Formats: sequence, structure tokens, C-alpha cells
Amino acid sequence: MPDPRVIGVDLGGTKILTGIVARDGTVERRRETTTPTESQDALLAGLDAAVEALLDDSVVGLGFGVPSRLDQKTGRVEGSVNIPLEGLDFRARMSERFLRPVGIENDANAATYGEFHSGAGRGWAEFGHMVIEYDGIPCQGSCTGRGHLEPYVTGTAATKLAREAFGPAADAHRLIRLADEGDQRAREILDGMGRRLGAGIGSLVNIFDPELVVIGGGFAAAWEFLVEPAHEVMEREVLAPAGGRVRIARAELGTAAGLIGAGLVAFDAADGL
Repeated sequence: MPDPRVIGVDLGGTKILTGIVARDGTVERRRETTTPTESQDALLAGLDAAVEALLDDSVVGLGFGVPSRLDQKTGRVEGSVNIPLEGLDFRARMSERFLRPVGIENDANAATYGEFHSGAGRGWAEFGHMVIEYDGIPCQGSCTGRGHLEPYVTGTAATKLAREAFGPAADAHRLIRLADEGDQRAREILDGMGRRLGAGIGSLVNIFDPELVVIGGGFAAAWEFLVEPAHEVMEREVLAPAGGRVRIARAELGTAAGLIGAGLVAFDAADGL
């Protein structure tokens, strides 16, 4: 009998990453599809198709990293900003559909789990909605808050700023490319994003007193333009003596972190944890 495998699913606002994951965190097969967000039915159909493309008899469980607020006891999606899943009994639905144990986790926590196990943090937490500016710009998706970290420092935020500066065809990738080419306006935009990121990190350091902060997500591609201003502001904001010993590191697994973390969540479910 082949060694047990699981399917990890990293559900994002624009794409669904799926892969066959081994117990050691190795991703053996990987696929990417577009996230259908026009309705809950369309989204579930897209998830079903993504799982079915990899499903075989060696798969003992499924794990999902979902950009939502979850009730872990019930498996229900309590709040969902960017995708139409709110109110769904997600774990029960997927378990009934595929007849396998199902684990679910917030996508940021799943990515952190992956990094902790296999990446820069080896050896967990969603803080995108912490407030860094009172009555600041509106948050993204269905979130009604203002001044949260997320709309200032994510890839979506970078695309918005790029379009304001360089026209409607610009996006985060072009912003980074222009910065690489020495464009001063692009570098100023990324510097400002890094400073806001540093303010958020400083607040977290003051609360949790970590020695290592790992920055991941797709926008980590802008790392070289973000890390210095982020570190400068963090050092200014943290209470002594914490700042001098806190290291900001780039996630090592890239976009695979969420996929690996979802796979580990699936093994937890299959093991009855």
C-alpha cells in the first residue's frame, strides 16, 4: 500500500493552489486554477474540480487554507472578506462530498504553519486586520473597517497604488519591475508600504516579544524594497531592548507555504487531532 498522502488546498481571492502533500511537507504534484468568486455555488464547484483533479486512493485527507474567519469547533465560516463562503458549514460540506477527513485553517495561519514546519520559521497568526491608522482608508472586500494593515501592504494594495501612479494598466508586478529599473516614484510607493508594515510589526513585537518575524505572501517579491524601511520603523516603535534582537526574515517557501500548511492541517485531521 502506498504511503498516505493528502491534498492541500490554498484558497486565495484570485487563484486556487492544490497539491499532493507528503507527511514531511514535500509537495509531489501541484496545480493552479482561477478562483471563481461570482457566487458560492461557483466557488464550491471550482474547489470540487480542483480536488477531483488530484484525488486517488492514496489520499487520506484534505486540508484547506481559507481567507476567512473560522469556527474550528463547528467547521463553519463565520466571516469571509474576499470570497463568498460566509455562513457555510465548510468542513462538513467537504467531508460529505469527498468522504475523507477534512481540516480547515485560516490561510495566513496555514502559511505560517508551513513555514514553521518547513521554512524560515522551522525549529502562528492573521494580523492583516490590525489597525495602524485611525479612520484610515477602507479595508478590502466585505470588511467594513478602516485603517487596517491589509489595504496598505498587500499585493492588492500595491496594484491600487500602481494604477494611481502609472495608469489603469499597471499592477503590483509592474510596480516592482519599475522599482527594479530605478523609477523613483515606484520606489517611494514601496518605501511607504514598507514603513506601514514596520509600524504593524512594531505593535506586534511590543505585544508578543518575538525574536523572529517572517514576512510571506505573494507580495514578498518586493522584499528588497520593503525590508529596510520596515525594519527602520519597527526599531523606532518597539520598546527597548526588544528591537535590537528582533529579526525580520523573508518566508522561504514562497507560495508553497500555504499549500504545505494546508497539507499538514489535512494530516492533523486524518490523525484525529
